[in-house]
Formats: sequence, structure tokens, C-alpha cells
Amino acid sequence: MLDFAIPCLLGLEKLVGDEVKRLGLADVRVENGRVLCRGTEADVARLNINLRCGARVLLVLNTFRAADFEALFQGVRAVAWEDWIAREDEFPVTGYSISSTLHSVPACQSIVKKAIVSRLGAKYGLETLPETGRRRQVRFSIMKDEVTVGLDTSGEGLYKRGYRAVGVAAPLRETLAAAMVLLSRYRGRDPFCDPFCGSGTIAIEAALIAKNRAPGLNRSFAAQSWAQLDRRVWLDAADEAMDREFSGKRYEIWGGDVDPAAIDVARHNAALAEVDDTVSFEVADATRFHWGGLYGRVVTNPPYGERLLERREAEALYRAFGRSMDKLPDSWHVAVLSSHTEFERCFGRPAVKKRKLYNGMIKCDLYFYGKT
Repeated sequence: MLDFAIPCLLGLEKLVGDEVKRLGLADVRVENGRVLCRGTEADVARLNINLRCGARVLLVLNTFRAADFEALFQGVRAVAWEDWIAREDEFPVTGYSISSTLHSVPACQSIVKKAIVSRLGAKYGLETLPETGRRRQVRFSIMKDEVTVGLDTSGEGLYKRGYRAVGVAAPLRETLAAAMVLLSRYRGRDPFCDPFCGSGTIAIEAALIAKNRAPGLNRSFAAQSWAQLDRRVWLDAADEAMDREFSGKRYEIWGGDVDPAAIDVARHNAALAEVDDTVSFEVADATRFHWGGLYGRVVTNPPYGERLLERREAEALYRAFGRSMDKLPDSWHVAVLSSHTEFERCFGRPAVKKRKLYNGMIKCDLYFYGKT
């Protein structure tokens, strides 16, 4: 069995844990900022292809305590790196430290690198390793002196689905967009709307969720080049994911934005994601939003003020958007992501509930209105 760590944005841990459990992995443990689990070689591919909200999939090679550099060096050197890193492979090191005695990340990076070089140099009989071959990204984390070290199987973050070839200002990461859709409890049955759609990320993620389409089918992953993994596991995982897709169903998914250029980008991205037959986009003003149905869901990420608009302009926008939402029947569900501390006041009413999330480094709340 292999050990995995799946880092994620703060606030998304339970969602990622639920995803991992549905994939059938063992010993799933939810911690702050990550989910730990155990699985097989086949699960390297299954996790990467199927996870909607996780940041990346790390193969954990050792976990140990280290309160000084010597303990860090010895714990890293104890790993059988030669089983995973070939003689010519490049192996850059990156990581972080939180609430630990070893708080200097650059110093920890240097020690981890030296330990791996020491181990591989001894195994391959080299004083200097060439590092001219394929890339094997080493990642470590130190939390309260507990060290986790391993290899990144994903390469580029899992938020890079492969469909956003171009974007607009202040894009929302796909993993957070998917989380917003899931937290709104959208499952493909209700009309779904994003009145501030920008490059279309939220609506596209809603379409992928409605169709039960795995988000990683249109991209590649670092571990696909690993000799230690049978290439067949990637084909099998993709086949398994495609077999679970829903076909023949129709969905009502819509995105609107006042910027015609953003709508062009959204349509282009939807085509790349292969959901252009499922989601529609049009130029529209969110402050004049209206929908004829008796029920539906609005999930959106309006400008925050500190990023795209001045604060007062953002507040005016929230007030106008709140008035448009007031016209919807009470059976509609509305979820709005904002970092503005006075959002509820500007929107015109308190949220039924809210969920703390992070959009990159920006602390936000996801405000829910309507029945929960």
C-alpha cells in the first residue's frame, strides 16, 4: 500500500475527504489543509483524474518528528529515494513549515536536498549527481515538528484542468469553483446561474459536476512518466471515469457577464472542457438578473473591491445585485463568495449561513441565502 497526502485550500478539507472516500481509498484522515489516505498504484491515477477540490496528490515516503536539522537530515536520508529517483533525474525541493522549531523554509529545503543527494550519491557511486533527466518534484511539510516528505505525482496543480487556455482578470481557481458548486448542493437537477461568470469557471465546473465528468481527463500528470508505475493504470483510471459519466441528460446551466470579451473567453473555455453543449453564456448585467423559473441556484463570485473595483463601487454593486436577488422566489438558493467584511449589509440582508474559504491568499466567506 502507498501513502498519499492531498493538500487543499483551508475550508475544503471535508469536501476533499468525502471525494477520497467515494473513490474507495483506505484510512482517510482529514486534517487542517490536507487529507491523508492509503491506496494502490492505481489510485495515483484515480486520485489525480477524479479529484475536484484537492490541490495535488503527493506520494508520502516518510513521516517523522524533527526539532533540529540533524533529525531532519536523517529522516529524509532514511527514505529509499533510489526506488523513485533515477541516476540522472532532476529533483528540486520545495515545502513549508508551520508552528515548528525548524521555521526557516530555505534552510529546511537545503537540508532536505543535501540528505537526498547524500543517499543517492552513495547508492549510485557519484559525488555529484547530474540532474539532467526527468523532473521528480520533492515536497515536504513541517507542522508542529512533524515532517512529511514525498514526491508530487500531479505536476501542475489540479486546478489546472486543461480547459482554461486564456483568462480574464482575477480568475477563480477551478478547485475553489468546484467547491462552491458542491457546497451549494447543486447536483444537476435545478437551473444553475452565475451572473458574474467572467471566464466561465463556476458554470463550467457546475457542468462537469452535473455530467459527473472527471475534471482531470483532458490533462497530463507528472507521475505518468514514472517507470515505477504501469502506464496501464492511467488508461484504466480514465476508462473507469468515463464509464461513470452521465449521458443523454439535459441541464440548464447559464453564465452572464457585462464584458463581451469575458463571454467570448467563457465560451472558448467551455468548448475546451467539452461542456459547450451543456452550459450557455451571454452578455448580461447581474444587477438586472431575472429568471422565469420557480426554483434554481445562483452561485457566483462578484468583484471584491480590493481587486477589480474600488471599495465604494463594489458596495454599490452588491446593493444593486441584492435588489435583483430579492425578486427571485424564496425557493431559489443563492451562494455568493466575497472578501468584503460588510457584504451582508450591502447585499441588504443577513445570510442564512456562511462558510469561511480562501481564494488564493484572500480570506473570504461564502454567503448562503434561501433554504439550506
